Amino acid sequence: QVQLVESGGGLVQAGGSLRLSCAASGRAVSNYVTGWFRQAPGKEREFVAAISSSGGRTRYADSVKGRFLISRDNAKNTVYLQMNSLKPEDTAVYYCAAITGLDRLAVNPGGYDYWGQGTQVTVSS
Repeated sequence: QVQLVESGGGLVQAGGSLRLSCAASGRAVSNYVTGWFRQAPGKEREFVAAISSSGGRTRYADSVKGRFLISRDNAKNTVYLQMNSLKPEDTAVYYCAAITGLDRLAVNPGGYDYWGQGTQVTVSS
């Protein structure tokens, strides 16, 4: 069993930055692909970024490429999402998720086995 807890969300002005953290407990997250997703009100949950278990491979949604950076510190069992040049359309609840058993950077939420509770990010214009 893996427990994921997100933190670091908040209110920021357009153009600003935030860093989200996803802390894992229960089992070593270093074995798992970890992804970030987001869900805005009335919209489906969408893929943001994913990182391989070693951190050597990453994948981003086109909408965040060049602005967001996913990274991990396996010694701390934590995955990060650095978000720069934030836009109002980035406003959403952000979730981290983990895949067990496969080292595949899935973009479909159904491909993930464990989820955190989410953290709100609000970008004002």
